[in-house]
Amino acid sequence: MIIPPGAMLGLLGGGQLGRMFTMAAQSLGYRVTVLDPVENGPAGSIAERHLRADYLDSAALHEIGATCAAITTEFENVPAESLRILAQHCVVSPASSSVSIAQNRILEKNFLSANGFQVAPYAIIEDSRDSQNSHTEWFRLPPGLFPGILKVSRLGYDGKGQVRVDEPTQLDRAFSGMNREPCVLEQLLPLANEVSVVVARGFDGTAITFPVSENQHRKGILDVSIVPARVSPSIVQNAREAALRVAETLEYHGVLCVEFFVLGDGQLLVNEIAPRPHNSGHYSIDTCVTSQFEQQVRVLCGLPLGGTSMHGAAVMVNLLGDLWQGGEPEWEHVLRHPHVKLHLYGKLAARPGRKMGHYTVLGETTEAALQLALEIKRSLECAHSSAFEPGPCLQDAYRTKTDE
Repeated sequence: MIIPPGAMLGLLGGGQLGRMFTMAAQSLGYRVTVLDPVENGPAGSIAERHLRADYLDSAALHEIGATCAAITTEFENVPAESLRILAQHCVVSPASSSVSIAQNRILEKNFLSANGFQVAPYAIIEDSRDSQNSHTEWFRLPPGLFPGILKVSRLGYDGKGQVRVDEPTQLDRAFSGMNREPCVLEQLLPLANEVSVVVARGFDGTAITFPVSENQHRKGILDVSIVPARVSPSIVQNAREAALRVAETLEYHGVLCVEFFVLGDGQLLVNEIAPRPHNSGHYSIDTCVTSQFEQQVRVLCGLPLGGTSMHGAAVMVNLLGDLWQGGEPEWEHVLRHPHVKLHLYGKLAARPGRKMGHYTVLGETTEAALQLALEIKRSLECAHSSAFEPGPCLQDAYRTKTDE
């Protein structure tokens, strides 16, 4: 069933992903109601309606379910139960069954492993009071899991809820630091790259991928995305095929991102699934025929999927709240370049590590876009150098092909 423009669409979550979804929906002629407990959030401030309530508030769920033709979400930690309730009243994408798997690392790892997807070696760590695990069993874990990364099963993001564990004797202390919440211990592997693929899959099963993005992180937070990824054609093909299989196996309808680790021999391991548009797909707003957010609207409303080809190469750079610690950044460093697009999210408070915006550099080649992106990044950070810890030269951190 096609939901025509003019209809009201619902959105659970009021952050920057919701803001960009709302803009895409409005450009296609739809109206948006945002359900978000936060006042003056990025999405709620521009939507036609903002229901300020908890995601499990029964009255708010009844209101948005009764007044919207279809509802989606902008972040994976929205209660899956809310999506299940809303699906009784209108079209919902993605389904609660898909989100419940993707928002829990234990369910996610088990799902991927059980369905034949390659993942890093892992073990489930749970409190012995609530499971069959015991401290003694922890010390019997395969030695190959150490050093490893202990990751809390729920509500971890941007490097939060993760800690390195070098040997079994450190595990109990690290687990206590996670408030003894269920965790996944994942082997720390030497990586050649990290890449991601954004997939859009309609209710009719048709699916399409966006170009593969190469991602660089800083303190666990995505810093720079380079598109097309500087990996071999076989890795690109394998990543796209694996992402499509994940979406199909998950019976997913909507936009999702599959993140991969790339090992030195070219082997791909699925790292995480994000059941929503993704930070690494923001480049699509400015350089693809259809952005990931317009694609989210299209799937939700039963419209045909849009094309995902790129107009040229692109490099996306995140702007974190650290940049504001010395005052408003000097945007002239960004805006004076005619092929650079600035996106600010309308957040009122800038905190260190908080995503406040991004810019995308468009170029004829990946290397040209990357060089300019790093020049702009250096200019912005030098203007507020006191907010940043000393680190390696940016040219060393983000190598170009000429450096290889």
